[in-house]
Amino acid sequence: MPAGLEREEVQDYSQDSLKIILHSNFDLIMIQPQSIVKIADNTGAKIGRVFKVIGGSKKRYAEIGELLILSVQTAEPRRQIKKKDVLKAIVVRQKKAFRRKDGTYLRFDENAVVIVDKDSQKKKEPIGGRVFGPIPREIGEAGYQKIISLAPEVV
Repeated sequence: MPAGLEREEVQDYSQDSLKIILHSNFDLIMIQPQSIVKIADNTGAKIGRVFKVIGGSKKRYAEIGELLILSVQTAEPRRQIKKKDVLKAIVVRQKKAFRRKDGTYLRFDENAVVIVDKDSQKKKEPIGGRVFGPIPREIGEAGYQKIISLAPEVV
């Protein structure tokens, strides 16, 4: 049942509209092309739109620790990164529950990324000097130790 709907309200919907509601909630959770993500560093970019999930031509969804290409939608004036810039970023928070190796699940309130260098396969370092919000330890296991060291809280 979709979050925020009571049982009586769901019964009022026809079967087709219920599928549409469930499908639209699914799209809000997964990070895929056209998803809007928050940028969790101090580069000046605030919100980005995902272009492509890196990892193959048929890869649809990104999870914590994966790279993607995004376009900056909103940015602060007079900062390092401008609106419409196309950049690489790593996913640091996702709304969809993420299963850890010990069997626990980790879920955040927002989809957030940290912008990294263009040749991030070699350096794996963020462009910004600060990272905001909690960061899961899986980011460090993926080789992004600099992001872990900049994070105020590692979960």
